[in-house]
Formats: sequence, C-alpha cells, structure tokens
Amino acid sequence: MIARHGLDARRKLGQHFLLDANLVARIVRQAGALAGRHVVEVGPGPGGLTRAILASEAASVTAVEIDPRAVAAIEELRESDPARLRIVAADALALDLATLVAAPRQVIANLPYNVASPLLVGWLRQAEAWERLTLMFQQEVGERICAAPDTPAYGRLSVLAQWVGTAEFRLRIPPAAFVPPPKVWSAVVVLTPHAAQPPPALFRAMERLTAAAFGQRRKMLRGSLKPLGGEALLARAGIAPERRAETLSVAEFDRLARLLEPA
Repeated sequence: MIARHGLDARRKLGQHFLLDANLVARIVRQAGALAGRHVVEVGPGPGGLTRAILASEAASVTAVEIDPRAVAAIEELRESDPARLRIVAADALALDLATLVAAPRQVIANLPYNVASPLLVGWLRQAEAWERLTLMFQQEVGERICAAPDTPAYGRLSVLAQWVGTAEFRLRIPPAAFVPPPKVWSAVVVLTPHAAQPPPALFRAMERLTAAAFGQRRKMLRGSLKPLGGEALLARAGIAPERRAETLSVAEFDRLARLLEPA
C-alpha cells in the first residue's frame, strides 16, 4: 500500500509509520474494552493502527489525516469496512474532534511528533468529552506527561494532564519498530479524564499560571509569577514565595489557579 500510493514518510509532517501487527494490536489493548465506543485516530498514515482498531469491537473509527496520499490509502482500506471506517481529510489542529463522533468517544493515535503537544493540550481543554486518550509520543514527552513533582521531567504538561485526569505510562517502543525509524524511543500514554472537570475559565487560568511558572522554572515563584500577582497571590494560597515551580504539587497549582480565576 505504501508503494502503491507513494506514501514515503515525510519529516515535515512528523511521519513515522508503525506497521507491526502484533505491536499495534498491543497498543489498542491499552485503551480497554472498545465495544460501543467511537474512536478518533489522528494521522493514520498507511493504516497500520487503523487496522488494529477495526479489529477491535469499536463501534466506529474516524481517521483524521492531512496528507492526501494517506487519505487515498485509507480510502482503499475503507472498502473493507465502509460501515465503520470514516475518513476526514483535514488538519486535526483546526478541528473540534469531539464534534465528529458521538459519545462514548476515545482517541487512539500514533501522533505526528511535530504537533503532539498542542493536540494534547487541546484535548485536555475538553477532557469531559473523552472517555480515554491512548496516545503515542516521543518518550521524552510521555515522561513529562506522567512525571511526579520535584523530578526533572515535571512541567506544564505534567500539571495540565494530571489535573484533569489520570496519566499512565504504559509502553516503551524502540525506534526499529517504525518505518522510517526515528532517532528516539517512543511511549504510549493512557489518559483517563476525571468525572468532574474544571470549567473553561478555570482551565484558562491554569494555562496562564503554568506557562508563567514553568516559563522561567529556575526562578523562585515570587519572580516567575510576578505578572500574575507574585507574592500576594502566593501568600493567599499559603505557598512560600521562594519555592520553584517544579516543587509544587498539582493540588497546589489548583489552589493558585482558583485564586487567579476571578482576575
């Protein structure tokens, strides 16, 4: 199929294809029982992961693909299961993916490396819409998402992801598993949103807070949070101003964000 559609992986699209049937089946199993679920896949490429999702009991699969060569390849795959497989030829960053399928809905995707983080943050903003996100990232990004406070990898993605849900580091995947092989290992992370989610205004406050706190992570919070209230804000939250962002728990960031929200 790759040869037939001239589907060589392109760096500018962040493409690294995963074709091993056993491995993609293992990734899909991380998503749990899919009976009755509507799955969105971003960046299916030649359809290795798509085939594994279709082999599950998922009610439907909606594949979102920006590369017209891959769209043609997935169209060929759709002929084998037209009732369950739908193709959306578009840039996933420009779409509200939750509007494409009915609930209960999940995302299962080998994300293009160059847009993985902004896609994730967009889905975290609307976490109430998703039952589960089973996503592949560069290993470094996966480690950041799941990192604990006071560790080198802990940062903005850690706080946002762990604030709205449970983040689990499930699989490490070597470069040799991909075509072409990337220069780094990859990781599969499963995010399960909490039942209760912050309202949009509070999420925006948390985004501002974490951007300021980790934007200058070596600074004490009294300095990095100065544009947001600095020592006065920290005093109201009962947090020492000489602490640094990586030492704060998700609960402490939540406390700060709730104080910041009215402003």
